[in-house]
Amino acid sequence: MKTALKYFLCITALASAAGAQQITPAERTQGLQYLNESTEGLEAAVTGLSPAQWTYKPSANQWSIAEIVEHLAITEAVIEDIFKKMPNAPAAPANRDVKQVDAMILSRVPDRSTKVQAPPPLIPTGKKSGPDSLKAFLATRQETVIFLNSSPDLRGHVVDHPVLGPLDGYEWVLTLAAHSQRHTKQILEVKADPHFPAD
Repeated sequence: MKTALKYFLCITALASAAGAQQITPAERTQGLQYLNESTEGLEAAVTGLSPAQWTYKPSANQWSIAEIVEHLAITEAVIEDIFKKMPNAPAAPANRDVKQVDAMILSRVPDRSTKVQAPPPLIPTGKKSGPDSLKAFLATRQETVIFLNSSPDLRGHVVDHPVLGPLDGYEWVLTLAAHSQRHTKQILEVKADPHFPAD
């Protein structure tokens, strides 16, 4: 009887651990919706910009819209590499409160009231055109959609984010969407500058 009980408890624990590594259909749908909305928001913010508007900088130490989009493209490519390495990353702790981390990402990352300095590898060079950077961003974003749709183990492993701490695969997807939403707000701030070119 004791042996059978131990076996049952072991199987139950393994089943619970496996379940913890799966996202729900609702979460997958939410992630896809957030990716699509943030992509569409960025595209809408830059549609029809002239070369002068792409490269306008409100001040010497502020990014132009072209530089913002280049930063987004660089970031998406870097995180795409993280996705590829995720299956070999450390296992996520069994007691992680994923709901709390998800909510933190969705509220904190898009919030422009707190400024964060981009690390050197993610700083734009200013040498790429806005349309070229947007094209690169969209291509990599499509890879993120594929990753979200096809990966069965989005909760099972974590990789450290320099600001947000350990994130699982699904949380990295949310972070990408929130990050582009954050910088779309920055683009709108540039466009609202009183000296922004009319055309």
